[in-house]
Amino acid sequence: MSKTKTGALLLSALLTSSLSFGQYAGDALRYSEMNQTGSARFQALGGNHAAIGGDPSSIFGNPAGLGFYNRSEISISPAVTVAGTKTNYLGQNTTDSKSLFNIPQASLVIASQPGFQRKWKRSSFGISFSRQQSFQNGYQYRGRNNNSTYLDNVLEGVNGNKTSLQDLERDFDSAIPMAYSIPAAYYQMYLINPTTSAGPPYNALDATSVSDQYGDYTSTGANSQWTFAYAGNLNDKFYFGANVGFSRIKFDYTSTFSDDYVNSPELLYIDQSESITVRGSGFNLSVGAIYKVNPMFQLGGTLISPTFSSIKETFSQNVAAGFVDNKVTGPDGNLIDPPYTSLPIAANDFEYNLISPIRGNVGATVFFQDKGFLTGTIEYVGYSGMRVRTSFLSSTDNQAFKNDTKNEIMDTYRNTVNFRLGGEFRANVFRARLGGAYISDPYVTRDDGIDRSKLLFSAGVGVRSSRFFADLTGTYTTYKSAYTPYYLNDPKNYSSVEITNKPVNVMLTLGTFF
Repeated sequence: MSKTKTGALLLSALLTSSLSFGQYAGDALRYSEMNQTGSARFQALGGNHAAIGGDPSSIFGNPAGLGFYNRSEISISPAVTVAGTKTNYLGQNTTDSKSLFNIPQASLVIASQPGFQRKWKRSSFGISFSRQQSFQNGYQYRGRNNNSTYLDNVLEGVNGNKTSLQDLERDFDSAIPMAYSIPAAYYQMYLINPTTSAGPPYNALDATSVSDQYGDYTSTGANSQWTFAYAGNLNDKFYFGANVGFSRIKFDYTSTFSDDYVNSPELLYIDQSESITVRGSGFNLSVGAIYKVNPMFQLGGTLISPTFSSIKETFSQNVAAGFVDNKVTGPDGNLIDPPYTSLPIAANDFEYNLISPIRGNVGATVFFQDKGFLTGTIEYVGYSGMRVRTSFLSSTDNQAFKNDTKNEIMDTYRNTVNFRLGGEFRANVFRARLGGAYISDPYVTRDDGIDRSKLLFSAGVGVRSSRFFADLTGTYTTYKSAYTPYYLNDPKNYSSVEITNKPVNVMLTLGTFF
């Protein structure tokens, strides 16, 4: 399909449903949330970066932490993530679990020789690969719906928009065959039928039968980043650093939804499936500082610019239906062979630019001589400042997309403050760590009654000698989210899936000094 036609169809979808603007506002949030990053050591401390240094996480955390290095090192961190979910839909619970092996962190730090006769004591340069976000997830849901089916959603759309038969016919290519919209596919499969020569109002093939509804969602991918950082140490008191990060977004998901009709005279099932492939790249900048008040106490902070990303996506859908006795009621009221039992929807390619939130953090660390330390961080995330824009459409339509998505973001998301706390106990070469974090709910309102704040609990152990170090950490996260398969004019007639997410991440960091 040509770019012109794709853009026109996409704009039409955007203008006829405010939920589509919410899709891109939701995409902005998806690619901007960051729960916990770093080496196994820093993850065990609750993801603290603000006021602690001497770790490869400093490269993309607070770069000032590189100023603590007095020797070079190289490290790598393999990990296993298990994404466990429990869903509740229409009163029925379903559990699911998916696991993934990955390498979320690898780094190299080159430390300079100390300058004993200078105030600028030493400096370090660091390069790291890090996984800033994981999109690994999956869940299933099911339940009997006595009030509606997805077919009702399509019917309300065509009747509300007064979609003409001419529009539905124009959105279908019989030579392939392929539809260019969901309503066109439903019309060609006789799932919605006109009552006038112009088309509307339309009737559903079956508007009364209840259905057993099933859904499945699987996503993969990550937001990873290559970071280059430099930091220095002034009189072993003030540490200052900066970095530049080049990010790469890779996100894929597949989703299916099925209405299995119960005792319908016409339908056995209607299946919806969709998939998306997203690829993007971007960059950001950070500056950080740490001040050692005395040997027992130090303060730190970081300012992180928005990530400016360019994103390309391809969205695909398919509709399939099963008919009783392989027959469907035709326009004259007689049973006929259905012309189509499955139709693909033409893939939509779209390109847009994303500006993620500005971030900042401040923190403090208290040392207990050589026995360990306690560190805490307060983070600010400016979600309401996220922006999405495109040059894929005409200039007028590009501006409309930008403005409407901006309004959707500001109406939906708020700026948040997160809290992290962690501690380390030291005994010779042995280390033991505990940490936790509270990630605030970024939504302005909770119309579905779900608190989307997140709790992270972490624990780890490690050993550190004069030549190498090894750290092992486990992190348990718990939070709730929701998914709505379709919407109707009356909220009482549709339901959302309540999802309880409990991912577990186990990471091992291995490093050597040189």
